[in-house]
Amino acid sequence: MSNFAVLDTETNWENAVMSLGVVIAGSEDFRPLDRLYYIFDPEYTVGGMFAAELFLDGQPSRSCFRETALGELRDWLRRNAVERLFAYNARFDFSLLPELRDFRWYDIMGLAAYRQYNRTIPPTAECCGSGRLKRGYGVEPTLRRLSGNRLYFEKHNALCDAEDELSIMRLLGHELAAYERAAIN
Repeated sequence: MSNFAVLDTETNWENAVMSLGVVIAGSEDFRPLDRLYYIFDPEYTVGGMFAAELFLDGQPSRSCFRETALGELRDWLRRNAVERLFAYNARFDFSLLPELRDFRWYDIMGLAAYRQYNRTIPPTAECCGSGRLKRGYGVEPTLRRLSGNRLYFEKHNALCDAEDELSIMRLLGHELAAYERAAIN
């Protein structure tokens, strides 16, 4: 089976992507194989809610034009046999990255937020009739429940968040086929 990638974006005050983090993982063990992190110039200069998290110590990053980054990213994904992209609340990232629409996209939240797919959702949690949590289904509360680490805080750095979202997939314990119900394109 081919590899897959998990991605996350951070946006600036104008709702334009200012950074993009991508982690490639093996479809058998959901372990990271490689990662890329781009900071889009000039978009990052606008600033944003999480602009202070763009340049983390020890984190590889490349600042470049969006067109350059997405061209390199597409080539890198193809070289690594990636056909499927995963994101938490994937419709948001999908809407911001039309250059990647020819890949198959899946929403991690489509399993993580549902009682029938996430064993850590307590029976007392308020859910819709579909089994979806009414609240508390973001990355931070989901990873806290799955990992048992109540001190976890989302960094709001695109690469760190992509790695955390991959951890959610691994901790949920579902095979990739289970995410077919969460395909968005």
